[in-house]
Amino acid sequence: MPTVRVLDGGFSGQLSRHVGTKIDGDPLWTARFLATDPHAVYATHLDFLRAGVDIIETNTYQASVPGLMKHLNISERESLDLLAKAVTLAKKAVDVYTQETDPQKPHIDIKPMVAGSCGPYGAYLHDSSEYTGSYGKSISRQELIDWHRPRVQALLDAGVDLLALETIPCVEEAEALLELLREFPHARAWLSFSCQDGQLLADGSVFQEVAVRCYRTLPSQIVAIGVNCIDPKYVTPLLKGINGSALSADLFVPLIVYPNRGGCSETGKWIAVPDNHSLNLPISEWLAMGVHYIGGCCKIFAEDVKTIRSKVDQYCANMQ
Repeated sequence: MPTVRVLDGGFSGQLSRHVGTKIDGDPLWTARFLATDPHAVYATHLDFLRAGVDIIETNTYQASVPGLMKHLNISERESLDLLAKAVTLAKKAVDVYTQETDPQKPHIDIKPMVAGSCGPYGAYLHDSSEYTGSYGKSISRQELIDWHRPRVQALLDAGVDLLALETIPCVEEAEALLELLREFPHARAWLSFSCQDGQLLADGSVFQEVAVRCYRTLPSQIVAIGVNCIDPKYVTPLLKGINGSALSADLFVPLIVYPNRGGCSETGKWIAVPDNHSLNLPISEWLAMGVHYIGGCCKIFAEDVKTIRSKVDQYCANMQ
């Protein structure tokens, strides 16, 4: 059985436990804390590592070079340095966690990995267009590539193990990211989409058709294709049948899923659920469909990730 890797959870919710306030509405979202409270960012990474994850993501989902320059009033060089700092904080947490686990052994072969989080262009616009992907029809592919490139370059230069190209709402942005990834042939990434229901991307495209096509485009660099920041009830219909269908008849598509606690953006706006909203994730069902990477998104806390870890381990043990 292939290795299943457990991802971290919702950074904003876990970070709020360290800063003592809800984090919402800021055009930089959690990325502002890279400048204002880096220790809280580091502590949040450590929470997820202690919950047993295999991969943590950098706190850069909403951190773009133009966004950091605009909203922190800093230079391009300072913005790039802040992106590198995000990687440093994540790596520091991994090093500390590794020492906690067994200070006598470096555990080089099983050290948790750091993924560089790259959110969509719409998150930078801060106009809710990341929930619809409407900008895909009004911005050129080259503009999208040029916008994403500085962050991707900075994260790779700082030493992330792979890239998390996530919450992508439209076909145009996914294709731009794949083209950009070709500029970095040694880079590996997962590509994860934002969907409006159990069939369609946020922009109305058919998820399974787009997902398989994207994986076919660059299988040497894409480690997994899937969905994130979605109500768990939509995951099974979105992923079911990808492997073994006519779409993927001649290849296996490794899948990734990290849903939220139950919030949705079906109306073009984010509709949240309470922090204690019941969480029922059919993990065994998802793993049986070919999910190789699994974790959580908004309002999935460290204790929830610990439960995911336990269920993944149990499933894997039963399959041996």
